Amino acid sequence: MPPVLLESDEHKALRQAVATLGERHGRDHDRESLWQEAGRLGYLGVNLPEAYGGGGGGIAELSIVLEELGAAGCPLLMLVVSPAICGTVIARFGTDAQKQRWLPGLADGTRTMAFGITEPDAGSNSHRITTTARKDGGDWVLTGRKVFVSGVDIADATLIVGRTETVSSKEGRTGRLKPCLFIVPRDTPGFERRRIDMELHAVEKQFELTLDDVRLPADALVGDEDAGLLQLFAGLNPERVMTAAFGIGMGRYALTRAVEYARQRTVWNAPIGAHQAIAHPLAQAHIDLELARLMMGKAAHLYDAGDDTGAGEAANMAKYAAGEACVKAVDQAVHTLGGNGLTREYGLASLVTAARVSRIAPVSREMILNYVSHQTLGLPKSY
Repeated sequence: MPPVLLESDEHKALRQAVATLGERHGRDHDRESLWQEAGRLGYLGVNLPEAYGGGGGGIAELSIVLEELGAAGCPLLMLVVSPAICGTVIARFGTDAQKQRWLPGLADGTRTMAFGITEPDAGSNSHRITTTARKDGGDWVLTGRKVFVSGVDIADATLIVGRTETVSSKEGRTGRLKPCLFIVPRDTPGFERRRIDMELHAVEKQFELTLDDVRLPADALVGDEDAGLLQLFAGLNPERVMTAAFGIGMGRYALTRAVEYARQRTVWNAPIGAHQAIAHPLAQAHIDLELARLMMGKAAHLYDAGDDTGAGEAANMAKYAAGEACVKAVDQAVHTLGGNGLTREYGLASLVTAARVSRIAPVSREMILNYVSHQTLGLPKSY
């Protein structure tokens, strides 16, 4: 069930090539083997600058890669994190040395980077982050905690969101904290991780991080310490677009399995797909997924065009629409198969839990509704 969208010939060719790769690896893929092959073929770094080994494209191209892998049953979650968030931030705001050190490896898959923003007490509220970074001579010292950080054990480093103390030039007193981004190598002293025991079965594990006076050199800071939210959302907007791609790909995979079953499963001398009670919900799921894809494409286009404000609104909407469409598609797929939908043979039961991730992470649908009501509709806040 190929998607229908007005795309360039280059995008169509990329979509077909990635779909072929995904079909070859399939649902029972080996994550490391798929990651390495995708890196060799240039898919992991399709959004990164050509000067550093990337494809010179943008989030539009990277979202195609993740969506098509997901539609084949083998989504690579670290695509959301390593090239989309971390690679984008470093490409836009990193020093030449940081770009040379990290981007070629992120592009070909030989290096990966995790992303740590969520905290136990802050949740989705980035304004309440308490992980602090203070200057000590020529170094930075980070202290704090992070939670629900994906793939820390397999990543070479983690891009940590901390907050630097600003000092009032008039009074010499500590002022408000500004968010800043730091590259923390995996084996840095004081940087500890604890695996979170999740019911969700995924290759990429979830971790809680503790930063206990983690000392970093000055060049661990990415970008300007006074830039604040600008640099942070340069990574969060691609994250939302890519999460939409993750959900849409998963929804397409589930829907394809359900349609195949509905065509073949015969009851009372007719395929069950001939009955409108089966056909209509599947058609609705397809429509919802296609609408989400259109918004995802809009968000990616705006971001790649440099419209960060417009991309912020569209990326949030795309993530919301994709999460809802994914959950409904997976639920209807399982329902279509009945008891078979819960068997390991058909590979849908595990998606029931995984689909919820597209609603919850990296930002809940309620926070997106807050964003749209405040930023788009101009309604007052209740908090």
